[in-house]
Amino acid sequence: MRVCRVGLIGAGGVAQRHARVLSGFDDVRIVAVTDVSTERATRLAESTRARVFPDVPTLLSAELDAAYVCVPPFAHGAPEEAVLGAGLALFVEKPLALDRETATRINRLVEERGAVTAVGHYWRYLAAVDRARRLLADRPVRLVTGAWLDKVPPVGWWPRRDQSGGPVVEQAAHVLDLARYLVGEVDEVWAVGNGTPPAVDGADVDGATAAALRFVTGAVGTLGTTCALDWKHRAGLEVYADGLALSIGEDGLLVRDADGERRVSGDLEQGRTDVDRAFVDAVRGIGADIRVPYPEALRTHLLALAVAESAVTGQPVRVPPLEPANV
Repeated sequence: MRVCRVGLIGAGGVAQRHARVLSGFDDVRIVAVTDVSTERATRLAESTRARVFPDVPTLLSAELDAAYVCVPPFAHGAPEEAVLGAGLALFVEKPLALDRETATRINRLVEERGAVTAVGHYWRYLAAVDRARRLLADRPVRLVTGAWLDKVPPVGWWPRRDQSGGPVVEQAAHVLDLARYLVGEVDEVWAVGNGTPPAVDGADVDGATAAALRFVTGAVGTLGTTCALDWKHRAGLEVYADGLALSIGEDGLLVRDADGERRVSGDLEQGRTDVDRAFVDAVRGIGADIRVPYPEALRTHLLALAVAESAVTGQPVRVPPLEPANV
């Protein structure tokens, strides 16, 4: 395969970002776009010289090699099933769904078909995260503190729990995925939500959530989120191991140990480019650097859902294991 032919399902902000990256690759052609908004699909198609299709089934008739599913959380499920049914490689933007059942069903299809998949947890491709992994390779982690402190995104579905899943599922999944990547699996969580939504029409999500995490390794952690600000204040993770403190965010890595303090600069666009490059290379059969295939992303999704459930019930929640594909 010399050129990877891609279709975009969804034409919102995240799809536009992927389109900009993919358009910069000589071995990719965006050939098809669909969205519930014909106007939005047309604008994106015109910018990429693609064709607009009225729905997913007609888009899948366009002789594609891969499809990107970039839809709101509540719209996941049917697009992925259609893409996998057509035998295509599948890229999914997080979160995977609103619930456990939809994502688990898709995961079974992925494993049954042996599909090439990737999910947009691009933090795993940041050079600062690679450096953090190397520094932690021979040191047991004791404490993790994560945060996503931000504003309400300017889309109508986001502040509604039944459409976004809430800030932990829709935003802080990046932080939880990074915690899993650097420290290991979480087996139990306990969380509380403040019960006060942000000052946005129709909002019913918690304006702030705090959670405690217990890792299988014996490490303990916390996660704090808020959408009560007017700006993005911080999104990142602090990791404490014996004699080592790391602060990791989209802007880079701060390291402190017995040798003093030093910084590793961050490059957000590098991570966003590399996650697409790795997927395209895998589809073309010339690379194998997909760091978050669908089953791996499902583990992060189950963790985020457990935190969200605990915040509603006020009770500890065990993070469920991944079900085998033949269940």
